[in-house]
Amino acid sequence: MPVKSFEEYAEKHLKWKEELQQLRELLLSTELEETIKWGAPIYVLNNKNVVGLGAFKNHYALWFFNGALLQQNTELLINAQEEKTKALRQIRFKENDKLLISTLKKYVEEAIQLQKAGKEIKPKKNKPLTIPSELKEAFQKDTELKSAFEKFTKGKQREFTEHIANAKREATRISRLQKCIPMIKAGIGLNDKYRK
Repeated sequence: MPVKSFEEYAEKHLKWKEELQQLRELLLSTELEETIKWGAPIYVLNNKNVVGLGAFKNHYALWFFNGALLQQNTELLINAQEEKTKALRQIRFKENDKLLISTLKKYVEEAIQLQKAGKEIKPKKNKPLTIPSELKEAFQKDTELKSAFEKFTKGKQREFTEHIANAKREATRISRLQKCIPMIKAGIGLNDKYRK
């Protein structure tokens, strides 16, 4: 079941519930509005994503959608996926880390000002689509699969191709391909279940 509220999200991440609540209070003390996207709490300004909350097994985090543009408040920011993530930055917290709300508020306020100024890093458009060899072979064997794939938008095609290609081991790429084939044939995007 997709998460529909902050409360549901916090209940799914009991280990970090109290810390998530503190971060939520900080975010709601600003002009940001709370919404749920991709199954997590996201804080928006005029429907533009500014900050998100994330909870994982060993850490929880504040995500800044245009964190790469922050200039004054940068020492805690990390890029979770070098080479992949252009704009997104996060501040990670582990167990027993002290939440310095006054410090974090400066990051959030700068992110809000950037959004108000209309500054954002736009994703690169029309990047060539690279189809992994495993998927090419599957297309040669199954024309129905190929035509179903071609009905998807470029973005959804890219989600499938990158999901398969990003596996380091050939066995994992083949396993991912096998899981994707029924979805492609059914016209279901890889990440459709996370979209509203």
